[in-house]
Amino acid sequence: MPHTVLLAEDDRAIRNALERALTLEGYQVMAVADGVEALAQAHRNRPDVLVLDVMMPGIDGLQVCRVLRAEGDRTPVLMLTALVETADRIAGLDAGADDYVVKPFDVEEVFARLRALLRRTSPVEAGGAAVPAEAPRPEPGRFVEAAGIRMDPQARRAWRGTRELELTRTEFELLELLVRNADIVLDHSTIYDRIWGYDFGPGSKNLAVYVGYLRRKLDQPDAPQLIHTVRGVGYVLRED
Repeated sequence: MPHTVLLAEDDRAIRNALERALTLEGYQVMAVADGVEALAQAHRNRPDVLVLDVMMPGIDGLQVCRVLRAEGDRTPVLMLTALVETADRIAGLDAGADDYVVKPFDVEEVFARLRALLRRTSPVEAGGAAVPAEAPRPEPGRFVEAAGIRMDPQARRAWRGTRELELTRTEFELLELLVRNADIVLDHSTIYDRIWGYDFGPGSKNLAVYVGYLRRKLDQPDAPQLIHTVRGVGYVLRED
């Protein structure tokens, strides 16, 4: 069965062009013109992935994402934005988006990011089953642990100490990669390849944005910082 994409874009030319391109790529596309329609469509026919324009009249893409996340919907979200400042990117991550593409974009980049998001969709979430509220029972080899971080990849849950972390899909994947390689410096290219499936290039701020956002969720008063920057190389998870 083809993956279904819910595309919300108020610019008719961009919407029509992207809808045609996605259809030719093999996706089943539901295209709408604003956030109100996007929410209605998402509630009627849950897609495999959403592509949301940030700037739309009425309910914008950020608000659509916030509503879905508040409802417990963890469907992957790819944002389309003309805003390139770091603060704007962080706003999208705060809303619960998993990735973003900056306009004007190459359609091949959109395809690559969608493939990466869909690869990381867990079977539990893709089937719509809710993650149980109670902590899972320990099973041999189920948990990944390092530097005070405990992760359950199967249930896609993570804790620092006793505090559970609310992570987007991309944040979870990034943290899991760092935890599995604790005390090892991972260079930018390796992280890009493992998380996104391709390298954004030396001028990209994408990884720095996600690391910064993940730090905000991990860090706590009177506790050591866990994700360290190795200038000019990459990042490492360790408890100093």
